Amino acid sequence: MTANTTSVAEAPGAPAQTPGANAEPCAIVIFGASGDLAQRKLIPALYSLAADKSMAKRFAVVGFSRTPISDEAFQAKAADATRSSGDSGTVDEDTLKNFAQSFSYVSGEYDKPEGFQKLAKHLDAVDKQFQLGGNRLYYLATPPEVYPLIIQQLKRASLNKPANEKSWVRIIIEKPFGRDLETAVKLNNAVLCVFDESQVYRIDHYLGKDTVQNLLVLRFGNGIFEPLWNRNFVDHVQITASEALGVEQRASFYENTGAVRDMIQSHMLQLTALVALEPPAVFDATAVRNEKIKVMQSMRGFTPESIASDVVRGQYGPGTAAGKPVQGYRQEKGVKPESATETFAAVKIKVDNWRWAGVPFYLRTGKRLARRTTEIVIQFRQAPHVVFRGQNVAPNRLTLNIQPEEGISISFGAKLPGQEMRVQSVAMDFSYHKAFGGAERSAYTTLLNDCMRGDATLFDRADSVEATWALVDPILEAWRENKPAFPNYAAGSWGPKESDALLERDGRGWCNS
Repeated sequence: MTANTTSVAEAPGAPAQTPGANAEPCAIVIFGASGDLAQRKLIPALYSLAADKSMAKRFAVVGFSRTPISDEAFQAKAADATRSSGDSGTVDEDTLKNFAQSFSYVSGEYDKPEGFQKLAKHLDAVDKQFQLGGNRLYYLATPPEVYPLIIQQLKRASLNKPANEKSWVRIIIEKPFGRDLETAVKLNNAVLCVFDESQVYRIDHYLGKDTVQNLLVLRFGNGIFEPLWNRNFVDHVQITASEALGVEQRASFYENTGAVRDMIQSHMLQLTALVALEPPAVFDATAVRNEKIKVMQSMRGFTPESIASDVVRGQYGPGTAAGKPVQGYRQEKGVKPESATETFAAVKIKVDNWRWAGVPFYLRTGKRLARRTTEIVIQFRQAPHVVFRGQNVAPNRLTLNIQPEEGISISFGAKLPGQEMRVQSVAMDFSYHKAFGGAERSAYTTLLNDCMRGDATLFDRADSVEATWALVDPILEAWRENKPAFPNYAAGSWGPKESDALLERDGRGWCNS
């Protein structure tokens, strides 16, 4: 099966996507409202939007799950979730009380029409009560296997179409969006038989982080960076997303997923596309996403030979974390004793276009690594002629720190004090927290607000999803046929030695190892 990766134009009549516009009144329906994602992330994010007046004054939140509970119990649960979340910032009790009063609840089975008929009547009543103009936002915070059921039931209940020509209906779909190309295409077809592409918001919370968005501002809002952003000046790019923790309570999920599906196919290829895309004609969803798909179409496909040389997988064994001994992945609760699931993956991506030909992109992600960090490193070429003889002058690097602390750093050579000419690499650092103060805004807060404003710039499109699955599918297929020698790295290290060799063969090394 081949991926459908042609550029997609937004449907005629799609809502205007004007960054900075106020969110319109709407009803927000959370499917899976009693689940972990809704309680830990979505409800606190909605409170943050309400507290800083980024949402319309009129809104309603409707929870939908199998478990029957009263409106009052759901409101109390929402208030508790907001208070206990680090994403809510400082909670004002009066604001929280008003916020929780907008919550109501409908119970029903995801595969039966009765619950959705009840939901349709409830939304009509909520719309009249809060004067929402018929605008509706659906959020699928359920297990992925339930997505097609909910989508079909929304269609049967006529909840997929706007109530009038001035209103809108949008749906947010959480990753994983499929588990391979075939299932992604099947899910896309199921979604697009019910909703127009302009209504669909496939969410990747990494893209809601300020530093990720600032990557575009850094490149296209400043005159000094973009002229250097090409193969003539850039030696290579590194993108690392490492976790110091193990799988914790997610073993059942991780056993069926692994590092490539969990991180490479989604988060890391999205970051790669943002680093590599061409300047869009205008900054709107269609233009930005069209440039992203061009990058993904330019990524060289993997062959059995390149998988052997350019892709590394690993699984952590026993080791240490924070100075304490920890068990290996196969000893984690819920993991098979002979599990072949990778907890580490590193890949070398080659982008075959005019800007990036010959510039490798090295991607690395894993559990139980030395420390938690997500960063993008642009390493520039060495100066063509080193006039300071005998000095080991380090190459310039531009580093975008995405987590745990958001910021940007650029390194350059400087003379050390003293009589001798000695050169040392120094850094200029920009910290979001130090520069702008206040609590860091959660990615979900940003993305929920974008969706309510009709700005799809930071959301995935059908062709983009299929293009990334087309790229990683050969890797997953090759791994299924070969039993790995696991475990092959100790917890608390930077991964298997083959990961270092991936760069060393090119005369390079990982920046933070």
